[in-house]
Amino acid sequence: MALLPQFLEELRRRVSIFDVVGRRVRLNRRGLQATGLCPFHNEKSPSFHVYEGPDEPHYHCFGCGAHGDVITFVMETEGMQFRDAVEKLAGEAGLEIPRDNPEARARAERQDTLAGVMELAARFFEAQLGGGAGKAGLEYLRGRGLSPDTIKRFRLGFSPDGFEALKSKLAKENIPEALSLEAGLLVKNEETGRVYDRFRGRVMFPIMDPKGRVIAFGGRTMGDEKPKYLNSPETPLFHKGRTLYNLNQAQKPARDKNEIIVVEGYMDVIALAEGGFPHAVAPLGTALTEDHIQLLWRFAQEPILCFDGDAAGQKAAARGVERVLPILKPGLSLRFAYLPQGQDPDDLIRGPSSGGSSGGGAGAMRQVLEKALPLVEVFWQEVLAGRSLETPERRSGFRRDLLGAVGRIADKGVQEDYRREMLGRLDQTFAGARPGPGSTSRPTQRSRQPGRFADTRQPGMPFQHLSPGGEAARRGTSGVKRLPYEVLLMVVINHPDLLHRHHETVALIAIPDRQLDKLKGALLDLATRHPDLDANDFKNHLMDLGFSGAIETLVRHTGTIRFALPSAGLSQAEAGLLHVMAILRETEIEVELTAAARALEEDMSQDNLDRFQAAQQQKLEAESRRRDLDLAEFDPLFKT
Repeated sequence: MALLPQFLEELRRRVSIFDVVGRRVRLNRRGLQATGLCPFHNEKSPSFHVYEGPDEPHYHCFGCGAHGDVITFVMETEGMQFRDAVEKLAGEAGLEIPRDNPEARARAERQDTLAGVMELAARFFEAQLGGGAGKAGLEYLRGRGLSPDTIKRFRLGFSPDGFEALKSKLAKENIPEALSLEAGLLVKNEETGRVYDRFRGRVMFPIMDPKGRVIAFGGRTMGDEKPKYLNSPETPLFHKGRTLYNLNQAQKPARDKNEIIVVEGYMDVIALAEGGFPHAVAPLGTALTEDHIQLLWRFAQEPILCFDGDAAGQKAAARGVERVLPILKPGLSLRFAYLPQGQDPDDLIRGPSSGGSSGGGAGAMRQVLEKALPLVEVFWQEVLAGRSLETPERRSGFRRDLLGAVGRIADKGVQEDYRREMLGRLDQTFAGARPGPGSTSRPTQRSRQPGRFADTRQPGMPFQHLSPGGEAARRGTSGVKRLPYEVLLMVVINHPDLLHRHHETVALIAIPDRQLDKLKGALLDLATRHPDLDANDFKNHLMDLGFSGAIETLVRHTGTIRFALPSAGLSQAEAGLLHVMAILRETEIEVELTAAARALEEDMSQDNLDRFQAAQQQKLEAESRRRDLDLAEFDPLFKT
């Protein structure tokens, strides 16, 4: 029995191809793209690419030519027939496979018909805004600063202040009244039986699905009438818990930037688009849902939730934390940006530009986004808020609640990393909450400040001697030891051939600094898309992508390191690159060894002992590799 195309489309939308392929392939993900070693043929360098998003998620191997969607992947890797693969994926997604019968086909055809009715309504509202009936609506939109191009691009309209304007139009188009009611365009009074327009005297915002089909509307009053905003009801086309306003236009810029911004309302989205942030979306009359978050992750690994800087914004952030914890996955999270007190994105983006902190415009909005807090920080603050840690009992209660909240994370790997992070913060916080022996002073809670690391090496000193210091503060590194990462990126920018040789190793290096990590992602993407670019073309492409400032900073910071210069020979540059990558690997091992020792101290279990011994062995192997390096050969490479 054939499966309905509409169901297969929904299945492909609901199932993440990254999750399915990731069970068999170790993927390095950047936004809506990921690379890994092909599961269909043997290879040493990754040529297998996975693309996710609303536009036909698929995989493709440039080595062997394997190509397909998520269903094909399950068929090929698990030896299943098409129907069996669909049943397996549908079960995982919680979808019931519909029967292919006349009733099911009629429902599918009805959805297509409903979409046609919604399009008719959208055109009607657009026409009204441009006519005499919509004069007040047009003046309102112009008063909000919207340009004619923006009004047209977002297909804004106006619903006349009468009870049967749209009803009459649809009747003239021979649209059955029952269909208009089902689409949510008309309302029926159950007591009187009267049928009339749902939206009256409102500026209209069409809500579209990712393909650009109109599936619902939002209407805003121009005065103080209540409700201020009125959305379409749930219909066969529209499910507000799975729909985001403006996703149809935001998806491409979000994919290109690996960044997507979530704000509260339509006008915030539109103001951001006019201000140079076309990758903004908004939920529709509901708090962010798990389905929303899963959808956002298809466009960026860390979507930014943008909130007002007041108590309501704090509560909204807390709800966001509550929603995302159970569904966190490796590499996927959220960030939280807080606006200045009393301002929303529309206010800020349209405010007067200024160099000061109180200024507005696109620059001010970008500053807000750059200061977005990671989820782990907001999670910590939420659990800590209002807590007193003055006694052992209170500290014990705080530890219980904190680790209990961490236990809500379903993914065991992410949960363990959060547990380690929270235990480390607890140790540091409690160290400032305990009075010393004989002390009579009231203990105070010490705020946790990230450690700062810097390049404090003397000329000729290899990277392993880098230590905490003040230079990082002057460079604005926000707690990240940047120099080794900067050198790594500078080497592969000046010598793209090395990025092709060591693509997978570079891809697996986690860079704590967000801006440097974004640059690394662009490098990997360019190397994959354009393998024949020379160094100059490579650099030009990066500048076209908006990384001019980042590259200038790299050049300035790494100018004394000879193997990172364009003039360095390829063998010299490769030797330096390998050395830097080895140093960065040692840093990861040290972090793991410290965490393993702490876990063993708290619980002398066999698992913790095995983990500690494994970390010790990794450290010994790293030290052995270092002894194999002729450091005297590397010292001159740090001098001009």
